[in-house]
Amino acid sequence: MYVENKSAGSDLPGIQGPARIGRVVYSKSLQSICYRGRRLARAKGGYKYNHYDVETHEHFWISGPRRDGEDGLYGARPTPIDEDVREEYRTQIRKQPERKHEKFSC
Repeated sequence: MYVENKSAGSDLPGIQGPARIGRVVYSKSLQSICYRGRRLARAKGGYKYNHYDVETHEHFWISGPRRDGEDGLYGARPTPIDEDVREEYRTQIRKQPERKHEKFSC
């Protein structure tokens, strides 16, 4: 999944934030996602975000990775790929097995 923190440091707070491509785990009810030790609940009516951290209340944009690499809400930008999903992302999602060693999308 593409996970972007909309609350964290950026020149455009709330518009773009630090992002990663990584594996998430859904709750049984599908109302929250666990990613890197954080529980991100589904938000209702959020502006430019669709999940929030239940502890810190930071806002996140989470979406499935796109084959064209334009994962961000505002298009493509270099995004770090978690080590445990890099090969799967490059070979199955982006169809670029020759680039499976690269640590950033785009």
